[in-house]
Amino acid sequence: MKVSKKETQLTASDRLPYEKFLQKGAESLSDAELLAIMLRTGPNPGPDAPQAFRDCPALALAEQVLSLPLGSRSGLLGLSSLSCNQLQQIRGIGEVKAVRICCIFELARRIALGQRKKLPAFPDPGTAADYCRPIFEEDGGMLERTILLLLDGKGCLIREKLLSIGTIDAALVSPREIFLQALRVGAVSFLLLHNHPSGDVTPSPEDKELTKRLAMLGGMMQLCLTDHIIVGDSDFFSFRQAGLI
Repeated sequence: MKVSKKETQLTASDRLPYEKFLQKGAESLSDAELLAIMLRTGPNPGPDAPQAFRDCPALALAEQVLSLPLGSRSGLLGLSSLSCNQLQQIRGIGEVKAVRICCIFELARRIALGQRKKLPAFPDPGTAADYCRPIFEEDGGMLERTILLLLDGKGCLIREKLLSIGTIDAALVSPREIFLQALRVGAVSFLLLHNHPSGDVTPSPEDKELTKRLAMLGGMMQLCLTDHIIVGDSDFFSFRQAGLI
């Protein structure tokens, strides 16, 4: 890969977010400013652009990239779902910048997965949602995934199982597969979690029907459905908290 001299040097104008980082820290930077530091340079935004963009072309490019509707999402989540080749279709993003962006998101994904720890129990639905969120956010969260958490008599985690990876609309879940997995490890109860790629955690009629069936079958088999949790971008819906189990 050939790296141009422009890519390896920061100009005075492209140092603005960099200087802000040194003065106030990373937490003070916006998503666009963080991305601008990674991009380092950008094309001239033109004389009609806001002064901040003319002072920092990399910031102008970052704002442009983050504002694009990428599939059903925009911003960082949408950007994280793009391949290196797709990124290069954006004006101002060449091979070097595209590789850099892909590596940033891959590092973030690995850090998130590395921080996941086997918990002794899930005291509330938020804990379970946070535990599974790194899996739901793979591929930018564009696909629906269903995760089964199997628990012992004390509510401690025995095993987790990714049951399905669906399309952008739905994931196929088999109650038979859920109970087979539970019986194999001697589980006493289980949690079912899935994500909605749209970010809207409102349960669908199919979600409600599946929950009803699992609760009924679990009661017959003495395998308690502790909760069914729908995970969105930053929130979740708990069937148990809503009084639907």
